[in-house]
Amino acid sequence: MSAPLAGLKILDFSSLLPGPFATMMLADLGAEVIRIEAPKRPEITKLMPPIDENGISSTHALLNRSKRSLGLNLKSEAAIKIVKALISDGFNIIVEQSRPGVMTRLGVGYETLKEDFPDLIYCSLTGYGQTGPYKDRAGHDLNYLALSGMLGHYGRQNSKVPAPLPVQVADIGAGSMHLVIALLSAVIRRGTTGEGAAVDISMHDGALAWNSLAIAETVVSAESPVAEKGILTGGSFYDLYETADGRQLSVGSLEPKFWSGFCQAIGREDLIDIGQDFSYENQQGFKEDLRAILKSKTLAEWENVFSDIDVCVEAVLSSKEALEHPHTIARNMMVEVPVLDQSGELGGSSQLQVASPIKLSGHTPSYKFAGTKLGAHSTEILKSIGYSQEEIKKLKSEEIVA
Repeated sequence: MSAPLAGLKILDFSSLLPGPFATMMLADLGAEVIRIEAPKRPEITKLMPPIDENGISSTHALLNRSKRSLGLNLKSEAAIKIVKALISDGFNIIVEQSRPGVMTRLGVGYETLKEDFPDLIYCSLTGYGQTGPYKDRAGHDLNYLALSGMLGHYGRQNSKVPAPLPVQVADIGAGSMHLVIALLSAVIRRGTTGEGAAVDISMHDGALAWNSLAIAETVVSAESPVAEKGILTGGSFYDLYETADGRQLSVGSLEPKFWSGFCQAIGREDLIDIGQDFSYENQQGFKEDLRAILKSKTLAEWENVFSDIDVCVEAVLSSKEALEHPHTIARNMMVEVPVLDQSGELGGSSQLQVASPIKLSGHTPSYKFAGTKLGAHSTEILKSIGYSQEEIKKLKSEEIVA
């Protein structure tokens, strides 16, 4: 059985995290992705340590696995011609992450390209979208979460300024995931109507959507949620607790059967009925007792207590512990991905990476290679659309192609 997205051809003009993460997901599912890279514009992910023996950043290697690289100076008419030739060759899905208007100024905007390619699916992923007063404003994950209201009820009461979240929720959750959904929706519609589409994904819009439960509460009550007051944000027993050895335990025993089992395991059956009243005052009335009890044993001791009890209690793991966890291994969530050597060939080495979490019957993800150096496939790609060796040499000498 062929890969689910075999036949989809994507030109990826994006950089940093959100766009590349989205196209990585699509490549894992069989889409053919060419990464268009600016020869002289620094790409931060390439500089992020650790760097392997081939000079490739582990971050860049992960985000750009299975994607071929074409170095292209889009300020040249010859480069625009190459882009159009690739679209004619079937690469009729574009993902870009520039500020609104940039791609148009370069001559590869949606309105320009759709005249020749009406079936083009053109996906723009930005911080604030293609319209609105903030459309030209710079931003990062933290800013989108801040303006979405999400950070307004995050953190602890005794800390006015909580730490940033440990993962890029707006970039990946609100940006990458929604881009993939929108892109595939446009592909399905194109299969029926033959029409392309302009896709406008805003990470701020997505962050608002991810905060929709809190916003629904605000709309009805006219009050905004406060940090550590909600049932799922620390205002109830649903929380993280320190153990005797300074580690942490997550307690998520919300349903009555889980809460009953948890209370029995810690020797506090008296809390079974009390704990089902989720009012803030009631929960805080016994929460200090829970903190004291859970701090009386080490993490290993509590793991032993809860190992055979199904009550939604788990250890808080480090990243190293998580990748070595038996369940992670059993689910094949870590894979060895081949690494290209300095000459752009498979050299026998590999890099351990997180696998695609999407599991479909009849499909095994194929990880061709980890992310490569700039222009590793330029010659190969240009030859595939009819450029001769002499023409490629000239383009490189003129610094149009890298």
